[in-house]
Amino acid sequence: MTVLLLHWSMGFATLAFALSGLFAAIRLFRGPTAQDRVIGLDALYQSAMLLMLVLGMRFGTQIYFEVSLLIALVGFVGSIALAKFLLRGEVIE
Repeated sequence: MTVLLLHWSMGFATLAFALSGLFAAIRLFRGPTAQDRVIGLDALYQSAMLLMLVLGMRFGTQIYFEVSLLIALVGFVGSIALAKFLLRGEVIE
């Protein structure tokens, strides 16, 4: 019974994170301002990271956890670079 509940909850989480990634991608492409696009990008990489974590638990493979760590690191650096660009107009001083 517990295994079945865990299987269904991971399926639901996969669907929810994929749907949130879709909505974040829509905000990324249609955002009226640059700040909306940055927030859409942040939400997109967080959704992708969480989706990879759920898939790693579901399939029991370590590679998904490593990919989610890479997505988190690249997304964080990208967010910092975009914030710096929006504030100062340049990334590298």
